[in-house]
Amino acid sequence: MEEAAAARRAPAPRGRATHAAVRSVVLRGIGVVYAVAFVSLGVQVRGLLGSQGIAPAADLLAQARQVLGGVSLLHVPTLFWIGASDPLLVGACWVGAALGLCAAAGLVPRPALLGCWAIYLSLVTVGDVFLGYQWDALLLEGGLLAVFWAPGGLLPWRGPRREPGPVGLWLLRWLVFRLFFLSGVVKLASGDEAWRDLTALRYHYWTQPLPTLSSVGIDALQRALPPLEIFSVAATLAIELVAPCGIFAPRRVRLVSASLLVLLQLAIAATGSYGFFNLLTIVLCLSLLDDAALGALVPPRWRARGIPPAEPPAPAERGRAATARAAAAALGAAFVFTVTAATALDHVLPGPLPTAVEGLLDALAPLRSFNAYGLFAIMTKQRPEITLEGSRDGEHWKPYVFRWKPGPLDRAPGFAGLHMPRLDWQMWFAALADCQREPWILAFQARLLEGSPQVLGLLASNPFPDLPPRRVRSWIALYRFADADARRRGLWWQRGEEAPYCPVLELRDGRLRVAPSP
Repeated sequence: MEEAAAARRAPAPRGRATHAAVRSVVLRGIGVVYAVAFVSLGVQVRGLLGSQGIAPAADLLAQARQVLGGVSLLHVPTLFWIGASDPLLVGACWVGAALGLCAAAGLVPRPALLGCWAIYLSLVTVGDVFLGYQWDALLLEGGLLAVFWAPGGLLPWRGPRREPGPVGLWLLRWLVFRLFFLSGVVKLASGDEAWRDLTALRYHYWTQPLPTLSSVGIDALQRALPPLEIFSVAATLAIELVAPCGIFAPRRVRLVSASLLVLLQLAIAATGSYGFFNLLTIVLCLSLLDDAALGALVPPRWRARGIPPAEPPAPAERGRAATARAAAAALGAAFVFTVTAATALDHVLPGPLPTAVEGLLDALAPLRSFNAYGLFAIMTKQRPEITLEGSRDGEHWKPYVFRWKPGPLDRAPGFAGLHMPRLDWQMWFAALADCQREPWILAFQARLLEGSPQVLGLLASNPFPDLPPRRVRSWIALYRFADADARRRGLWWQRGEEAPYCPVLELRDGRLRVAPSP
């Protein structure tokens, strides 16, 4: 105990800080995130993108081929041009998970991370609306930077660890800065009064896509203590706008900034289900540390196993080869900085960019690895929820219950952990738009009428286990957390008046049609 306390109190070693151990932990952590993301998608991909799924990848590629006049890896970069069958989609997820575990174990990290990036990009490219979230883009961008920061070799961390070059480290820090700072900027730039008058969290906990049981408690607590609501919003904005500036400050300030950024992510993860986003962000934030700070966080008995003491930086290499590598790294960093800065500027202050810059951004856009960020720019102040029902006779209707999103009023909010239930998430977005603007939800209802087992596997249960329904209908109603009296009666949600969302639908000659009025 005394040794651990002494290690935590240990000042940074004199001289130049080292980052060999930080690189090992960050790259291993990205490998873990990849593995989690691939496994989470692997159990859903057939229902989402398979041949009997909601948005078949093969159909999307066929449309792309028709529009482009042939295979175009430049515009549609995906390995699934060779085939997008169900076994290939599922197999890609498990191969990606295996490569992620290889990177996490320190086995051929550079090829493993490159393989993860290529497979994940391939899935995102064909993923339609289900893989278009900001953390998918964040994983691709962070994963690509990790490829160039990773050491070569079979087991590069088994032997002496050489100090990595600074370019990869600072590009990751630049990514962390953009992720947080832009998220703060867009909140104020959006003009949303809920952020400006510090009341946004009055709505957040019950309007977010997938609330958790802890969301109910925090929402009740801040209603009982109104100053807590104001403080929480002010703290969120301060962390997102001020703390990122400390990334480029001296060591002590940078470590404080890292602590605040991680604390914010832990608070978000504790009160909502955001899949692997929070874990990925925390892993990226570890790039703000140095080996001394990282070692102080690890118990001494573990430090020798996973994070050996950092070695002094290797003497600077000399010669033409070393100079060429340094020049290439500098040019690459300048390119990435310029592109991502332009993307961020265009996101915050939309306007005409130089023609050459716009052309470059358009050319790089399909790679989804040079991104702008900005989470929760406008706070949703109501929670519309869609309920889907099926019927065999047009008179008796049975509801479809989802695994994670709110539905039955007496079901407590769940916690999906690192799993990203993409259909449940997308239903939240669909409820904020009209049925006609969400063609995928029409395809979803067509699959219910067909009785697709892959799609039904995404739901909590199948109310029609023998024969699929002949008709489906959808309702939309406002939900919010039930009050304390209702919770004592076993209710967790209260629901407003229902209104039709999509028309009543049926299949005729294999095509989705509006059912005739009775």
